[in-house]
Amino acid sequence: MRVHVTDLIPGDLTQREVFNSHGVHVLQKGTVLRNEEIAKLIQHGINYIEIEKREILLSADPSSETSESLSRVKPQFDQAIDGFASVFSEAFKTGKFNENAVHDSFQPVIGSLLEQKDVVSLLLLLNGRDDYTYKHSMQVGMLSYYLATWLGYSAKECYEIGKAGYLHDIGKSRIPDKILNKPEKLTAEEFELIKLHTTYGYEIIRESIDDEITALVALQHHERDDGSGYPNRRQESEIHPYSHIAAVADVYSAMTTNRAYQSKQQLLHVLRELYSLSFGKLNAKPTHAFIQHLLPNFIGKKVVLTTGESGTIIMNNHSDYFRPLIQTTERFIDLSKERESSIQEILL
Repeated sequence: MRVHVTDLIPGDLTQREVFNSHGVHVLQKGTVLRNEEIAKLIQHGINYIEIEKREILLSADPSSETSESLSRVKPQFDQAIDGFASVFSEAFKTGKFNENAVHDSFQPVIGSLLEQKDVVSLLLLLNGRDDYTYKHSMQVGMLSYYLATWLGYSAKECYEIGKAGYLHDIGKSRIPDKILNKPEKLTAEEFELIKLHTTYGYEIIRESIDDEITALVALQHHERDDGSGYPNRRQESEIHPYSHIAAVADVYSAMTTNRAYQSKQQLLHVLRELYSLSFGKLNAKPTHAFIQHLLPNFIGKKVVLTTGESGTIIMNNHSDYFRPLIQTTERFIDLSKERESSIQEILL
């Protein structure tokens, strides 16, 4: 059957070889069409193709499957966030925490992360909670764990890196609430106090558990490769690799999550910011691995554009990875060419 490319449905099967108007081979006969293949047809200026007759019974809606998967993982995420709140409270009251409480809160999440590969959906799910400090710690633990797996660390190392990310901000338990949750921008003096959370975190972790590296991550996650970070202005070679990983996760989570004094930025825009920071600030190896593995997760996500239009991301542009191809009900929008438009919000 002959179908216009805008009427194609993921799962359709090409009936014959597909060529563009210049005779360039685009798709093979028997190709199962996904959003990427449909976008490729559009980019080649192909209007119609022949597909196999569609079955009356369509396969399950993948978005529905994703929703079901997320609904299963949400209780464990909530438990981990609430668990960190308890650890944080204990550190505030006693200056240390129980290691078993950390494992009991964080370990169950790891099994869920192994099953759930759509990291962007997990981030959107977590953004539904308002408790910034605790949610942020969960996000950094989760992203540090994923990043460690993408960099090829062993399962044991991945857990340790994730745990270090989970505990990276424990030192904020010693920062007064009026500063930590201040709705306005911090003064210079207040920011100097906030910066002490890295040293406090190191001290609390060393007091609580026999784990120098996890304590070092708390101390170093604001250090930068060019020596511009704090608290000790360490340079690239002086910063532990686990701290490099936690720093990437920390910056991404902080920039994409609502805080008392700063509005969140949308997830794809922040990836562009991370790329810029990878030249001198954040370590390039974990930063580029993070971007490379996260970008495919945006395919299929619903978006709202600054023009007011709604659509779906169907392809990342090779010319500009951070301005993808969007399909609305009426047209296709190539954000790499329509520079006046941009993504305002990404929806779960």
